[in-house]
Amino acid sequence: MQKKSRKKLFIFLGVLVIIAVLVVANLVKKGDKIKIQTEKVLRGTLTETVSGAAKIQPEVQVKISAKVSGQIVSLGVREGDDVKKGQFLVQLDQEGYRAALEQAESSLAYARAGFIKSESEYRRVRKLHEDNLASAAELELARSVYEQAQATVAQADASLRQAADNLDKTTIYAPMDGTVSLLNKKLGEMAMGSQFTLDVIMIVADLTRMQAETDIDENDVIRVTVGDTANIMVDAFPDRSFRGVVTEIANTGTTTGMGTQEQVTNFLVKAAMIEKPERLRPGMSSTVDIITESLTDVLKVPIQCVTLRKPLEEEQGESETPEESGTPADSPERDVRSSEKKPVNVVFRVDNGIVRQIPVQTGISSDTEWEIKNGLEEGWDVVSGPYRILSQILKDGDAVTVDNSQSKKLQR
Repeated sequence: MQKKSRKKLFIFLGVLVIIAVLVVANLVKKGDKIKIQTEKVLRGTLTETVSGAAKIQPEVQVKISAKVSGQIVSLGVREGDDVKKGQFLVQLDQEGYRAALEQAESSLAYARAGFIKSESEYRRVRKLHEDNLASAAELELARSVYEQAQATVAQADASLRQAADNLDKTTIYAPMDGTVSLLNKKLGEMAMGSQFTLDVIMIVADLTRMQAETDIDENDVIRVTVGDTANIMVDAFPDRSFRGVVTEIANTGTTTGMGTQEQVTNFLVKAAMIEKPERLRPGMSSTVDIITESLTDVLKVPIQCVTLRKPLEEEQGESETPEESGTPADSPERDVRSSEKKPVNVVFRVDNGIVRQIPVQTGISSDTEWEIKNGLEEGWDVVSGPYRILSQILKDGDAVTVDNSQSKKLQR
């Protein structure tokens, strides 16, 4: 019995010790200061950019297609060849078009013969009618036959010109100086000439003038203007950036994912490359950073330092009783006044181990920094992290301890 009593006593004492440890730990924890990281408010240059994935394309390129259908019997170039304006490119089979031309020539000769006959007959009947030897009806019939023969000659002449033009179109020449950047057809294949369907045989492009084409979101494109400077990074040439300038912004956007949560509207923006590397080819992947605005001598903080909080006066007003505020709790005026105040951009300044919530007015931003128009002074220490503490936990007046060891490790 005594052993059992001692065992129960030890268990009871052990439980008391654990509870005491937990209580002490909790008290110590309550007295701990919040660990934060800080950054300095700096003054300097800030550049705002709009970025997008892009493809490299020639500024000028022409898709070469046949205007008449036919089999390719000769190719004068290969992909990658440089060509001059007027240089021979493609020859289509001419046999059918030569036959059509000969038929049109024969039709014209036949029509002219008929015209000569009808003209002679019309003159003869007109002379007889003047001598009262032919009736008016006979004269009218001769005139009608003559005019029909005249129209037949004109029609045959037009058919001859069309046949000759079709024959000429079987030979294709380069419309500009450039390079054959793409060759779609091979010798012996058919080229389909159509007014409604473009059957591209090859593409001739001016590879001396290249541009990056990118789709910019509708929310960002309003900040982009023609003439803005652009930095173009081509994936095939890592660690290098090439200067460019925005030359064209689409007036109409392109919408994808219509009617879904993924619906996006983008606008095509073209940036001409002022600098370009050798061996740059159409279709290469790239990234474009368009500089929309650049300011010097401005106050700036890291982008993570700015967070949203309700104004301090609202928090204090919420802690007041209806009697203290002078407004009944169920007053519509009180509800409207409370709902009108929304979270604002704030920065937490560290002052002698205490954080102070300071509302700020932001300006432009880069990928890493915000411009601060008012509310802060150069050299102040402001809270930059950790993110969860800064965005959710930290309040005006909290005691803090600064620990920048982690950020220093990252800088190294």
